[in-house]
Amino acid sequence: MIFTEKKGIKIAAQNRKAHHDYFVEDSFEAGIELAGTEVKSIRAGTLNLKDSYCSIKDGEAFLIGMHISPYEKGNIFNKDPERVRRLLMHKREIRKLHALVKQDGYTLVPLSVYFKNARVKVQIGLCRGKKNYDKRDAAAQRDAKRTIDRAMKSH
Repeated sequence: MIFTEKKGIKIAAQNRKAHHDYFVEDSFEAGIELAGTEVKSIRAGTLNLKDSYCSIKDGEAFLIGMHISPYEKGNIFNKDPERVRRLLMHKREIRKLHALVKQDGYTLVPLSVYFKNARVKVQIGLCRGKKNYDKRDAAAQRDAKRTIDRAMKSH
C-alpha cells in the first residue's frame, strides 16, 4: 500500500503497464460510483487496474475490468469484484472523449485511482497503442539514460 501525500491526494493504485503499452495523449479526472464496502477495500489497497479499460455507451462512461477485492468485514454488502462501474464526468467531457475514441487507434485507459479529499477519483488517459518497435525504442532510451546517469554519478 503506497501512499504519496500532496494536497489531500493519496494514490491507491497505479496502472504502470498503461505507460508501457500506450502513448498517453491526454488525461482526465473522473469520479467513480462505488458501494461503501468497495471504498473501504480501496482504502486497504486491494484493487487492481491491470487489463481494465473505459468505454462510453448511451452518453455515460463506464470502467470495465477493474478488480476490487471484497472487503473482509463486508459480508452481504460486498459487490462483485469485477463489476462494471460508472464514471462520473460532465456530459460535454464524455461527448468530447466519445468523439476522440471513435477515431482510429484511440482508447481510454485508467492510469491511477486515488483519494482526493476523501473522494475516490480515477485518472483516465486518452491513449494510442504502441507497436513493438516503439516499446523496444523506449526501453533502449531508458537504458541509455540509466548508463549516462551511472557514468555521471561515478565521476
